[in-house]
Amino acid sequence: MPAPRVAGAAPPLHCAVASPHALATQAARDVIRSGGNAIDAALTAAFVLTVVYPHNTALGGDLIALVREVDGTMTCVNSSGPASRNIDPAAYRSRYGTVMPVTGVDTITVPGAVAGLGAVHDLGASRPWSEHLSAAYELAENGVPVAPGLDAAIKENLALVLGDPGLAMVLAPNERPLESGSRLEQPALARSLTALAGNGPSALYDGELGRDLIAGLAALGSQLDAEDLAQFRPRLEEPLRGKFGPWDLWTSGPNSQGFVFLEILGALETLGPNYEPLGRDAGVLSELFRTGTEDRQRFLADPAAMTVKASDLLDRERLSTLAREAVSRTGRAAMDGALGAERPKGDTVAVVTADSDGRAVCLIQSVFHSFGAAILEPTTGFVMHNRGSFFSLSPDSVNQLVPGRRPAHTLMPVMVTNGADLAWVIGTMGGKAQPQILAQVLLRLFAGENAREAVAAPRWVVGGLEVDQVEEIAYLESPITAQARRSIRARLRVADLPRHDETTGHAQVVTVLKDGSLVAASDPRSDGSAISPGD
Repeated sequence: MPAPRVAGAAPPLHCAVASPHALATQAARDVIRSGGNAIDAALTAAFVLTVVYPHNTALGGDLIALVREVDGTMTCVNSSGPASRNIDPAAYRSRYGTVMPVTGVDTITVPGAVAGLGAVHDLGASRPWSEHLSAAYELAENGVPVAPGLDAAIKENLALVLGDPGLAMVLAPNERPLESGSRLEQPALARSLTALAGNGPSALYDGELGRDLIAGLAALGSQLDAEDLAQFRPRLEEPLRGKFGPWDLWTSGPNSQGFVFLEILGALETLGPNYEPLGRDAGVLSELFRTGTEDRQRFLADPAAMTVKASDLLDRERLSTLAREAVSRTGRAAMDGALGAERPKGDTVAVVTADSDGRAVCLIQSVFHSFGAAILEPTTGFVMHNRGSFFSLSPDSVNQLVPGRRPAHTLMPVMVTNGADLAWVIGTMGGKAQPQILAQVLLRLFAGENAREAVAAPRWVVGGLEVDQVEEIAYLESPITAQARRSIRARLRVADLPRHDETTGHAQVVTVLKDGSLVAASDPRSDGSAISPGD
């Protein structure tokens, strides 16, 4: 069992945290009060989320994070896993043609989240590794009330849940789906957390826990083996950097889609201050969203396969050309769309933290689609991601399925600095639309809105959030302004969403004010909460 957290008097908070589930934020608060810093807070919240939000994240998923140390050094932890060394792409093409399936055992790649959490810990956590798993263990072992977001995901994906024995056993015992307030108990996951607490990530990548997982997946037809796990290492990389006005924008490089976010804001900046991207010129911003989607489709892959560098895509002259083309492109809209079976979803979590010593973390982890591959391995309790579904089976694609290669990836943490000073830590759920969501929230922050206003304001996304969504439609959340709606509708088909609809993501923000004060905000579209010093 993980070591219990130390009880005692509660010292003042010196760290801000926002996450999409209140219990994860509460656990982060507890570790801060036991002496933890921003890194400890992020890790603790991340582990809790793998228990309470299994439709969005799990130990069988991936992780990409930005970690800022006290001296301002910023590191990108890219812990996205590759396809198995053992796969035969020709066999996949024979089964599926040129498009990967969305769920199922063939979509499972090496799960990188646990190794990524270990790498984040090594960048400056002050509390023991086992302490970060304590709250997650208690919730898995003793049970936790089902949150509204999980309730909705079970209902929406009930056929997938009932179709997998592991998911059904946990989420629909006796074929009765859990509902809001029902108790979610995960004893197998609790045992796995115990193993990880005692032996660290090696329990999964070079230990009995990993062997149990591989055996369970092999029984379902997976080609992952123990060597795939043993060879996996997170990559510690230089973040990708862009500019917008006085601010430096930091995010993850390929195989992450972070360059799309920098492309959107970089192109927008070349148009000058007279444009109103959230108002009368929302259509121009939407065109940049669409262009970013096309660039991701054309260029993004494992860096070993990419034919262009991210720096070339972000060249100032190219960004200026993209902006001019976005302005000139008009009259493309035909008829409005409607929400139906194609309704987009995103299944990811963002945890953002910052402390008074200058540390900060933006940690993004995910199973990709809701419940990932729709497989819960019953011995370990791991929900497995379906990141392999983002590979292409077309031999002409740079993102084609190749043994040992990582897929193009949606996870993209973000930090913003002003000179040497941290200004914002921001991340979101939102699948392929993460660059669009983050751009809109940051444009509001740049304009002077506070964190709570910026994450709660209505927004829109162009195209679907998942791999199987059409792209030529804009989903507009109420109460978007009539001016913005007209501008978007002049260029794209639109479908209307209700207020605070999950389609537009779960954004989490920490703002660092000029006097050094920290203020956090959690998106009302999630089940989350935020804490700040002084709360």
